[in-house]
Amino acid sequence: MQEYIGFDVSMKETAVSIRRDGKRIWRGKCASDSKVLADLVRKRAPHAKRVVFETGPLSVWFFHALKAEGVPAICIDARHAKAALDMAPNKTDANDADGLAHLAEVGFFREVRVKGFESMLSRTRMVARNRLVRISVELSNQIRGLMKTFGLIVPSAKGGKFDEHVCRLLDGRGDLAPIMMPILEAWRSVRVRAAELGRQVLADARQSQACQLLMSIPGVGAITATAFTSAIEDPANFKKSRSVGAWIGLTTRRYQSGEVDYDGHISRRGDAHLRGLLYEAATVIMTRAAAESDLRTWGIKLREKIGFKRAAVAVARKLAVIMHAMLVSGEFFERKATNTI
Repeated sequence: MQEYIGFDVSMKETAVSIRRDGKRIWRGKCASDSKVLADLVRKRAPHAKRVVFETGPLSVWFFHALKAEGVPAICIDARHAKAALDMAPNKTDANDADGLAHLAEVGFFREVRVKGFESMLSRTRMVARNRLVRISVELSNQIRGLMKTFGLIVPSAKGGKFDEHVCRLLDGRGDLAPIMMPILEAWRSVRVRAAELGRQVLADARQSQACQLLMSIPGVGAITATAFTSAIEDPANFKKSRSVGAWIGLTTRRYQSGEVDYDGHISRRGDAHLRGLLYEAATVIMTRAAAESDLRTWGIKLREKIGFKRAAVAVARKLAVIMHAMLVSGEFFERKATNTI
């Protein structure tokens, strides 16, 4: 006799439902703690076959913590689970747990690959750096906007030059300087912290053979290479390189019903940050890359037919496929060779 369990996880409590032979045998709540839940499973369902919960903010930690306790945990796509859970007349945590336990019993779910802690650590560093860079841009724009009110136009500049221009314009302005200098100090501090995280990313990329491999592509730097390797983790996770483009959300969505059949915009599923980096890399390849390559030539020809933005998306998708194929083969990028596309 085997039991099937559904966890509806929240920050403080987790609703639990246990099924056996098509019937619910226990339902309740306990603290959202991996050890407490593991003890509950061992007590209430000693022959548990599947323990199912949805993707969420705690899913990475929750999955690995339960696995460490010997619980047969399975993380499933919340979008797929929603269609089944919406069948319940009332939306409660207990009903959601019942629905997840039912899905575990019938096997009607799609398991999600949960990233390892090393990949999540690398991704967290990337996200933190990206956020600090955005904050620095927002602060600099705020400084420019506030100073315009008093007729002080900050010339276009980056880095230390921007700092110098602001200080020069505030010289002798005892009324405005006490207001603007705290914002400028915050801008300086944020830039320093963002640069520190950037140096960490660059150092890790130099030590990674996979990143060095991907950085041989013109337009792909340490940031894009690190984001791609941390998202893919093991190239064996994808049977075909072509699947990577769809996984990142760079393939068009299709709608077919009766006589209606058309392709829409790209799906935008998956890692939005990585998708944006690949689009930026594709833009660099098509506009600023000095080295000629088959990929650049193909993108420029495509731009003449469908426009720059759509061509850049197509190049980004093909770039993702090439990068995965390079990780599989272990070969550096060859500008005029037949890479797997």
